Amino acid sequence: MTGLELSVALFLLANLVAALIAAERGPTAADRMLTALLFGSTGVGVLVLLAAAMRLPSLVDVALTLALLAAIAGIAFARRAWRGISGD
Repeated sequence: MTGLELSVALFLLANLVAALIAAERGPTAADRMLTALLFGSTGVGVLVLLAAAMRLPSLVDVALTLALLAAIAGIAFARRAWRGISGD
């Protein structure tokens, strides 16, 4: 890893620590869901960074799978929350 990749990886890990703290403090389910989406996007960033640094293209596939799962979780939460608001 070069110095730039290491510093970006550390920044992303600091983001994850901040997300953990926000998830604990989040007063609503929406706050916790946004934190979970932050985990997903940050995890994708870390995996792509590791794929480039270690020359492992298979990690990009794992990152794409994580991104897809995070998107599906966000959609599922939005549909559930929308039903709760409309009363259906």
